[in-house]
Order: sequence, then structure tokens, then C-alpha cells
Amino acid sequence: MASLNQHRSMATDRELFRTVRQAALNHARQLYHRLVRRLPHLLAVTLVVGAVQLVPPSSAPLPPLGALLREAAARARADAGLVAAAAAGLAAAACAYAASRPRPVYLVELAAYRPGPAHRATRAESVRHFARAGRFTDESVAFQTRMLERAGVGDATHFPASILAFPVDMSLRAAREESEAVVFGVVDGVLAAAAVRAADIGVVIVNSSLFSPTPSFTSLLVSRYGLRHDVVTHNLSGMGCSASIIAIDLAKHLLQVHPETYALVVSTENITLNAYLGNHRPMLVTNTLFRMGGAAVLLSNRRADRARARYRLVHTVRTHRGGASDESYACVTQEEDAEGNVGVSLSRGLMSVAGDALRSNITALGPLVLPLSEQLRFLAAALLRRVAAVKPYVPDFKLALEHFCIHAGGRGVLDELERSLGLSAWHMEPSRMTLYRFGNTSSSSLWYELAYCEAKGRIKRGDRVWQIAFGSGFKCNSAVWKALRTVDDAGRRDTNPWADDIHDLPVHVPKVSPFASSDQAPPTNAQHA
Repeated sequence: MASLNQHRSMATDRELFRTVRQAALNHARQLYHRLVRRLPHLLAVTLVVGAVQLVPPSSAPLPPLGALLREAAARARADAGLVAAAAAGLAAAACAYAASRPRPVYLVELAAYRPGPAHRATRAESVRHFARAGRFTDESVAFQTRMLERAGVGDATHFPASILAFPVDMSLRAAREESEAVVFGVVDGVLAAAAVRAADIGVVIVNSSLFSPTPSFTSLLVSRYGLRHDVVTHNLSGMGCSASIIAIDLAKHLLQVHPETYALVVSTENITLNAYLGNHRPMLVTNTLFRMGGAAVLLSNRRADRARARYRLVHTVRTHRGGASDESYACVTQEEDAEGNVGVSLSRGLMSVAGDALRSNITALGPLVLPLSEQLRFLAAALLRRVAAVKPYVPDFKLALEHFCIHAGGRGVLDELERSLGLSAWHMEPSRMTLYRFGNTSSSSLWYELAYCEAKGRIKRGDRVWQIAFGSGFKCNSAVWKALRTVDDAGRRDTNPWADDIHDLPVHVPKVSPFASSDQAPPTNAQHA
């Protein structure tokens, strides 16, 4: 027992040290950037003070301008070394200021995919179809039914045609057809809405965790749209549901070194090859949550695009807890069950691991966005926990951020974050309605949520949006955007997936929503062709 207490004390000390160190580093970065932003003012004051030295006392008559200039030139010749040093210092300071200023990253357009009616399946249809097409036991069917009744997923979500077929077509060809329909659909939409030529795109990043074909998705886009030969491409795989923020962070860094260009970021996942047809319960949960979807985002570092851009990227914060414990690393894994069926297993400790990752992430994000009063309360609570058994203090992020887009990973995740962050039903509405209407579309869910806010007319100029997502490994990643203009996308059917039914939402989603799996006929190929 003494050894266990000592171990817990050491773990608390390490956590406290990391918290204080991270807060100190964030404050140091803030002070540095504030100093750099004020460098032009400091230079201007220095020049004014130097000019004042040339002006005679107020009691003396003011000489003509020509005399002042001649006197200044004479002094400069007399102190040529000092003047040269001052000029070199000013030039160096100006260069340092220009070099230290990051290029702004603007979000010009976004598009989220909305599958057609042929892909829609109610909860009852999906359960009955899986029971007919798979090798599930009665207990597994009953378990999936109970999960669907509590998952917060509605009756209008979408599956690819390959999953709705009988028998289920889990082939590579079908997987490519699903991915191409989603990826081409969102890229076509975002390029048309932004009126940007494919030749103007300098960076392409695609993230898809469980499906990584060869040639890659980025090569597929280069071939399809005839992108230029020197386009910078990155294909991200295996990075979980928070991969979209990772892609945005990567694009942000690439846009610092590639001037005057656009970055196309595509977030998708593939359901065809990742439905689970076995009976291992930790793997059955994904069948009840994941649905067909994807999104494309067009970013720009061109200052000329500021006038038409929707948002400016303010911060990205990435937290990786894979080294914290074996449980953190392995709580979401793709593996085979005892019968050789491949699926994604979710451990019982997932919520605890997600909570630890969230605390680490907000420790890094807080000093960047929160008012000083909240930062001091957070730090004081961290120090107090060292000497007393008090609950961790969670800052009030509503003081700094107006909108919250939390990954629609499942009802349990949303309930826990609503409680942990002290958010209201209004703040959680975009995430809950995304889960209800589209299900868990993996990393692209953040963009469905932002599109919901836009379709509702909630985004006003100057508003700040916090996107936060969790991913396997285990990761928690955040992005903060600032709205550059008021956005109202209620009528944008080409890019906004909510355009047709936004006025019917929100709806109340009970904690348990029973359905009778025998109330409809089983879906067939003819029904979903």
C-alpha cells in the first residue's frame, strides 16, 4: 500500500510539473509574440526620440528646416560609426520582425458530404440487415440494438451501397467506389464554391485512418484534377478521429514556407472495409456509430483572400498521451477477433483515457485563449492539489470562445465533455445534431458541426470557434478559429449538408430511444440501388 501511495504521489508530482512548465512556456511565448507585435512602435518611438535631440530648446528661435538638415548631416558624418551601427540595428530589427510574423492562414471554403437518399437506413433497417448479412449471434444483435437505442444516432444516417447490399460487399473495388464518391464530391464542391483553379493549389493533405489505398488518396486527387507537378502532398493514415486537426496543423506549417498558395485538406473514412461481422462486443460498438461522410477545406495564406475568407486560424494544439500508459496507447485498436474478423476494439477505459488527454490539451490551450483570471485560478488549483485532495479546476472556456465543435464520437463522449467543460445545451447542439443526423463520420464530424453553426446563422464576425477531437494512440487535438465575417450558409446546398433540413433542427434526443427492429421490411439491393 505504501508503495502504491508513493507511486501515485510521484505521478501527481510529474503531472503538476508538466502543468506548471507548460503554463510557463505558453506565457513566455505570449510575451515574446506581444513584444514582436509591438516592435514597430518601439522603433517609431526610438526615431522620434532621436529626432527630438536635434531640435533646439524651446527658448531658442527655431532654425530653418535646411539648417536642421545640414546640422543632422554634419552630426552623422562626425559619428559615422554610430549611425552605421544604428542603421544596422534598425535593419536587423525590421528583418527579425518580418521573419517572426507567421503568415496568416485563412479558411476560404468548406464542404461536407451528404449522401443521397439511396444510402439512408433507419436504425431498424440497419440492425435487421446486419443480422441477415452477418454471422451475429442473437446476443450480438440484441447488444447492437441496445447500443443504438442509447447512442444518440437518428434514423436518417447513411451507409455506403456496399454495406447495404446483400451479401455485404467488403471488396477493395467497393471501398474505392465509396471513397471516390465522397472525396470527389466534397472537392468538387469546395473548388466550385471558392472559384479556385486546381492549378493554384500548392498543398494537398488527405487523412483517412483505416483505408490507405495505393496509389494514395493524394495521388488520386493529383490525377483526377490535373494538379501541377510540384504540388506538396501528404497522405495521413492510422491517426484516428482527430486526424483532421492534425491535417490542419500540418497545412498551417506548410503554408508558412510556401507563399501565396492554397492548401486543400480532405478528411474522410471508409466504412466498406471496416464494418465488423463478428461477435466480440468491444468491436460491435463501431457498427452502431460510424457512418458514411467526409469533408474538404480550402485554406489560403494569400493576404488578398482575407476579404472573402470565413475564418483565420488562431491556434492549433496537439496532445499525444501514447507514452502515458499502455492503456492510453491501446484503448482504441484495430485487430482480429478469435475467428479472424477484423474490427476496431474500444476498451472500457476509453473515457478515463480521454479525460486525461483532455486535461493535457486544455492545459496547453488555456494560456493561449483564456483571460488571465482563469489562468491564475487554474494554476492555483494545480498547486493546491499538491497539498490537499481537491478536484482539478476546469477553466471556463465560455469566457474566451463562443462556439464549440466537439467530435461526435458518441453520446457518452459528448455527455462527459458537456459536464467537464460546463457547457450548455446550446453549445453542445452542433455536436449532438451531427451525431443524430449523420452519425460518427470520424475526423470529418468537426466540419459537419461547423457547417451546422453556419447554417443556423450563429457565426458572427469576431466569434471564436473551438474544434476539439479525440483519436487513437491516444490523442486530443484542438483548433481555434476566428470568424472574419458573419456567415450564413442556410441555403448553400452545394456545400452545406444541412441546407434541406436545418429549419427542422434541433430535435430532442432522449437518452434511450427504443425502436422495434421488426417494424420494417429488410433492406435489399433494389431498395438501395
